[in-house]
Amino acid sequence: MIMEEHKANMPAAKVIDIVQLLDQNKIEVIIDGGWAVDALLEEQTRPHEDLDLAVFHKDVPKIRALFDTLGYQEVIRDDSWECNFVLDDDQGHLIDFHSCTFDSEGNNIFGVKYPLESLQGSGIIADFPVRCVPPDWLVKFHSGYKLDENDYQDVKLLCEKFGLQIPEEFNEFIRNDQT
Repeated sequence: MIMEEHKANMPAAKVIDIVQLLDQNKIEVIIDGGWAVDALLEEQTRPHEDLDLAVFHKDVPKIRALFDTLGYQEVIRDDSWECNFVLDDDQGHLIDFHSCTFDSEGNNIFGVKYPLESLQGSGIIADFPVRCVPPDWLVKFHSGYKLDENDYQDVKLLCEKFGLQIPEEFNEFIRNDQT
């Protein structure tokens, strides 16, 4: 196990490799976070420190075993638990897994509280089609924590492209943007 704190870059080619690896192993994956923003915008807008992935909890043992064979180690964070864990390879590529379980009616019954409809988007990373969190949900997910300039830029770009309203939580950034 590794204790948190390093800054590497998660390049698009590595994202595609990871998504393909999971797909080859019959593990469904939905991209979240900054890479989901860029998938929806169909271009990389900034460097990304990690890759956020939503997965189904039933696949967590398979994911851990697969990435263990590739030399990944768990990074312990304050928010680590069985449904939210980060793996790191020997080059500093971080994968932040968020797992959940739905019942037959589409209700989230365990894990990270994703609504089922928040896992239904699609986008493109470096000409490669991916599943991702849809734009309206990405904007909603940018709340409830201390926002920074990257959050504002992500939300601003999504709102501009998809005709969404920027949430009031970003008013301070909007004022600074206008000066």
